[in-house]
Amino acid sequence: MNSQPHSAPRPAPDRPSLLHPVIPGPELLETATATLRMLAEPTRLHLLWQLAQGPKTVTELTAAAGVPRTVASQHLAKLRLSGLVDTRKDGRHVTYSLHDGHLVRLIGETINHADHRMTGEPTHS
Repeated sequence: MNSQPHSAPRPAPDRPSLLHPVIPGPELLETATATLRMLAEPTRLHLLWQLAQGPKTVTELTAAAGVPRTVASQHLAKLRLSGLVDTRKDGRHVTYSLHDGHLVRLIGETINHADHRMTGEPTHS
């Protein structure tokens, strides 16, 4: 029995999709869970939210998150190893960015969902 998820045809490389329907199989669910685990820590989520606003250096992320540089660096290392963030070295500075637009939208929706729960703002589709 093939446990591979079935998905709709992928768009041509020059026309990437924002949403592509898939039927999640065990491997896909585990991969998605691993991504959500990375978001399930407040400092990491804050760093990712900062990166959803655009690329930033470790210094910028440390200041924005209000954590010691060593703490930010440890979280950024985990995020890099998990494939959620990319790095670009420019001399002595390392600039971090989110790996793709799906993450930008996921983080934005996560923060907005939490805001609705906290403020009582009506839900919407």
